[in-house]
Amino acid sequence: MELLDAHLMPAVDGVAYGLLLFVVAAGLSLAFGTAGVLNLSHGTLYAIGAYTGAELSDGTWGGLVLGLAAGTAAAALAGAGLSAATVPLARRGHLAQALLTFGIALVGGDLLIQFFGADELPVRVPEVLDTSVRLLGHRYPAYRLCFIVMAVLLAVSGTWVLTRTRVGAAVRASADDPQMLAATGHSPRAVHTGVLAAAGALAGAAGVLGAPIIGPGPGTSENVLMLSLVVVVLGGLRSLWATFFAAIAVGEVQTLGVSVLPELAPYLLFAAMAAVLVFRSRFAEPATVHGPQDPDPVARLRRHLAARLGARRAAAATGPAVEPAGGTAGGTGDAKSPAGPRGYGGTGRLGGFVRGAAWRQAAPLLVLLVLLIALPGMLDSYSISLAGSALALGLLAVSVTILTGYAGLPTLGQTAPFAVGAYATANLADAGWTVGPVQILLSALAAAVFSAVTGPAVIRARGTTVLMITLAVGELTSAVINQVKSVTGGADGLVGFPSTQALWGGEGMTEESDLYNYALVVAVVAVAVTLLVLRSPAGKLLTGTRGAEARMRASGHPVGRYLLVAHVCAGALAGVGGSLMVSVQQYLSPADVGFEIAAFALLAVVIGGTTSVIGALLGAGLIVFTRDWVAGSWPGHGPLLLGTLFIAAVYLLPRGLAGLLGGPGRSGRAPDGRPTAGTASASAPSTPPTAGKVSP
Repeated sequence: MELLDAHLMPAVDGVAYGLLLFVVAAGLSLAFGTAGVLNLSHGTLYAIGAYTGAELSDGTWGGLVLGLAAGTAAAALAGAGLSAATVPLARRGHLAQALLTFGIALVGGDLLIQFFGADELPVRVPEVLDTSVRLLGHRYPAYRLCFIVMAVLLAVSGTWVLTRTRVGAAVRASADDPQMLAATGHSPRAVHTGVLAAAGALAGAAGVLGAPIIGPGPGTSENVLMLSLVVVVLGGLRSLWATFFAAIAVGEVQTLGVSVLPELAPYLLFAAMAAVLVFRSRFAEPATVHGPQDPDPVARLRRHLAARLGARRAAAATGPAVEPAGGTAGGTGDAKSPAGPRGYGGTGRLGGFVRGAAWRQAAPLLVLLVLLIALPGMLDSYSISLAGSALALGLLAVSVTILTGYAGLPTLGQTAPFAVGAYATANLADAGWTVGPVQILLSALAAAVFSAVTGPAVIRARGTTVLMITLAVGELTSAVINQVKSVTGGADGLVGFPSTQALWGGEGMTEESDLYNYALVVAVVAVAVTLLVLRSPAGKLLTGTRGAEARMRASGHPVGRYLLVAHVCAGALAGVGGSLMVSVQQYLSPADVGFEIAAFALLAVVIGGTTSVIGALLGAGLIVFTRDWVAGSWPGHGPLLLGTLFIAAVYLLPRGLAGLLGGPGRSGRAPDGRPTAGTASASAPSTPPTAGKVSP
């Protein structure tokens, strides 16, 4: 009884907090489960309501009602605007939606701070609710009890609307069969807009009512969004009551769990989220082909290419026999030459074609390398240090390219092995292991081991589930970083460790130009190895796995093993990037390896083209340039600039820079595994697998 009495108030607080999360998560679940929009700006909709309610609160019932009406309406309008923004991306999969809405969240968060200020706003409630009441012998805030009642009523009314009314039937039909909905005279577009407006209204109402519990301020929207995602994953998308009980459980972990198990509480939520997602993915076995087995797609592609090359040779061999006298229009060749007339012959045309294609692929690499070598002579010290940081982030982006573009596993958690490599290098340097190659190899090994451990939880999932699992892995890693202070320094990070030596017997590097040159050499070697692997038979098998997984499985290929190896190799590359970042910056903080960096890496991949290694490096450079250099001339508006970059990249670069240059920015499938607009599914029998071309 004493234990129950001691934890009674935290348990009731958990109910109130859970119900607040339920109201927010109900809107998020409605947007994703019904409208199909993965809305990473949902926390910003909550913040709109919270700031509006706080601004209009004056301690009277009129102020509370006015704030509730205004905050709900403002968030509903924002939700309707979000519907218009996401409609053009409907055929591009959830990854584009996630990046767009994350950019909107950055822009919205910056505008809210500019309008309402960076300090947490006080919230005044009516005097009758600004008191405490007796609850089982304890004093408890009256407002929180009132909020519990209102949230329960909202759950009951929401369930009734969705299950017992014509509006609810239309909403369900828009998710299950929009063609049938249109046949009944309803507009799926209007229902889509209404659903997102309702989702925004729920978030805004939660913001107004929750402001006295969680005051509006910087960081509130991100925290609410992450917890709401956990609730949605645990509760599923089909039942408001399942979401309700999941929200209560999350609320109890956040309050009661902290008081009972403070050491484990930071890990419980995202560990539970990852466990549920992995468990569900076990029942979603990738599709296999029934009936006669298709041939090996890679072998089929090779036979197809060999047949085409043979046809070219045959045409070239018979070309001179059918030419009119006088040679070709392009001039005459040397009759004694085995190649025959100029531009034809056994190897002349084919060799020129191959050499031209090779040069077109190598030219961007050479131009970029020359520019990178020349940078120290053109930039000041600060800009050179930014260029070194861009190379480190670029290697992280390349690792995301391997998983997202080639393996078909879109990831929001690649900062986890990146962090492992970074903290490994910092601790190695602190222990006296300051030689650069040793740090690189050991950091890559540590990140590879980490990826091998987490890989089985990732490789069986597909699409949005991969995004959520990797997000959970990344957040769990962040929780560990904040808790294990003896290794990571906690929230303060690590600083003051010895500088890296480029080679054995050398001095520690402190000059920006030396650090940049070291980072450039490591990055060039890492990228060269990556390109060689991707262009090898192993890389073609990986691409074939992404493009025609069912055929690969049917032909006996161990698809899971291929994906696990790709996950481990990508993790090792991310570890190298983390090691470089520490060497260049000479300090390390949790913000350097957080969720925002994971989103930046994914954006870099989209900017460059999902299958372009060099494009990912260019995208990373553009992000660092915008975040640190351009934002430096407009202090306080970095999130606004980055958010604008997110939005512009999603709309203006659907195929990335590689698509603008005519390269294979994508190969007929969205990064989340869905067929893209205008292309047939790669699993269709008539579509050959895209396993032969690798973009530089």
